[in-house]
Amino acid sequence: MPSLQSPDSHPFGRGGRFWRGNMHTHSTNSDGVHPPEKVCAAYREAGYGFLVLSDHFMDDYRYPVTDTRPYRTKGFTTILGAELHAPKTELGELWHIKAVGLPPDFEPNRPGETGPEVGRRAFEAGAFIGIVHPSWYGLTRDDARAVPYAHAVEIYNHGSAVEVDRGHDWPYLDALLNDGLHLTGYASDDAHHLTHDFLGGWVMVQADELDPDALLASLKAGRYYSSQGPEICDIAVDGDEVAVRSSPASAISVVGRGSKSQSEIGDGIETARLRIKRFAGSWFRVTVIDKNGKKAWSNPIWLT
Repeated sequence: MPSLQSPDSHPFGRGGRFWRGNMHTHSTNSDGVHPPEKVCAAYREAGYGFLVLSDHFMDDYRYPVTDTRPYRTKGFTTILGAELHAPKTELGELWHIKAVGLPPDFEPNRPGETGPEVGRRAFEAGAFIGIVHPSWYGLTRDDARAVPYAHAVEIYNHGSAVEVDRGHDWPYLDALLNDGLHLTGYASDDAHHLTHDFLGGWVMVQADELDPDALLASLKAGRYYSSQGPEICDIAVDGDEVAVRSSPASAISVVGRGSKSQSEIGDGIETARLRIKRFAGSWFRVTVIDKNGKKAWSNPIWLT
């Protein structure tokens, strides 16, 4: 897999800064309610550093890679992308594959092309590839193995969570990690309306500058974390322990292969030192939960 995580490749302690971004959004170029300019403006005005406007790449919408470059400003940028579709998953559904960092002239689906095949073309064109909202449409673990070039799983999809209660996919990614696949996990809105499906989940990407290429490189390397609200300030592996700093939380936990876990529980805690010896030879990840139940998640860190 292309996105191996290790204690040296996670985003903390590297300098630079974190940029807030949403990687799954739609406009009137596919099935969204608002035109691209308004969607970009809404995220810019909400304080986001970047947006991927990922309209559905399919014949129904004339295969748009929505060009958001005209809406970039000094403090806000965009990465071109799309949600790719082609036949068929194990359950007979159209594939949903996120491609972030596509060229604007990415070729439409070829006759007879499958989902994994169009995803492979996007990967070879330089895109970050995400396995999109797997629980929403019943994607199997064997389906995930059919896209071995993927970088990440969409572990939280806000639209799916609030509309049909199928937006949480850490268990899906955890199972793939237990199988030995090296993937990261990102949260997103999947906003169509900019109302109930808006500002519910995002990524915080470490990069030296607010530049599409720099952000894309960090996404591919796994130098980001995901959040619904809490901030992860630092994660540092120190021998057999991991030290975590965060915004005020009610719980800071580490989980890994199988049932391996440890947590610090309290009222307004901002630091925790948790033992990770039990994760040796495998992986762990950090979750921060605030008093309102909102969460932030690190990417998996591999101790191999």
